[in-house]
Amino acid sequence: MINAIVQVMLFSAIPFVWWSFTAKKEQTFLEWLGFHRPVIVNKGKYAILYMLAIIVLVVPNFALVFFYMDDSILASNQFAGLGLSGIIPALLYAMIQTGLSEELLFRGFLLKRLAKLFGFQVGNLLQSLVFGCIHGAMLWTVLPFPIILLVVLSTGLAGYVLGWMNERVSGGSIMTSWSIHSLTNLMTACFSMFQILSF
Repeated sequence: MINAIVQVMLFSAIPFVWWSFTAKKEQTFLEWLGFHRPVIVNKGKYAILYMLAIIVLVVPNFALVFFYMDDSILASNQFAGLGLSGIIPALLYAMIQTGLSEELLFRGFLLKRLAKLFGFQVGNLLQSLVFGCIHGAMLWTVLPFPIILLVVLSTGLAGYVLGWMNERVSGGSIMTSWSIHSLTNLMTACFSMFQILSF
């Protein structure tokens, strides 16, 4: 719980300072980040795109782990073999520590600022590249460069899809990417908790 809260605070620090100097008089901090109910025009289309986004996030990353990586180096390995006793910690990890903190920083702050400067396509591409590079950098000392490049590409693709879902499908709300991100991380943690797949 403490780790999750600290990470959210750390990932919110730069956005908060930026908002304080640039937008404090126009919007609340959470509105500025896109923390509002998704604006959904077509619920059927939204549901289909939501499921496709989960597939796009899960399949390349699971394939990468299955074929090229030892799953013991993944963050979700902290839940290995815990079974039901790992549910609460896994929920905190998936929803708050990773899902919320990363969505606040990357899609709530970085994408929205970059899209304002360069337009949505370039802004989304840039934030997804940063997202992918940070995930690759975390594995720099334990994986060979070609595999790190695949990590950057697969997590970068995930970041791009999450940004697209928010800005093109959900009316700028980060609630969509937060829920997708949380679900996919929780799925990974559950696979580890119950040792459903042994990579």
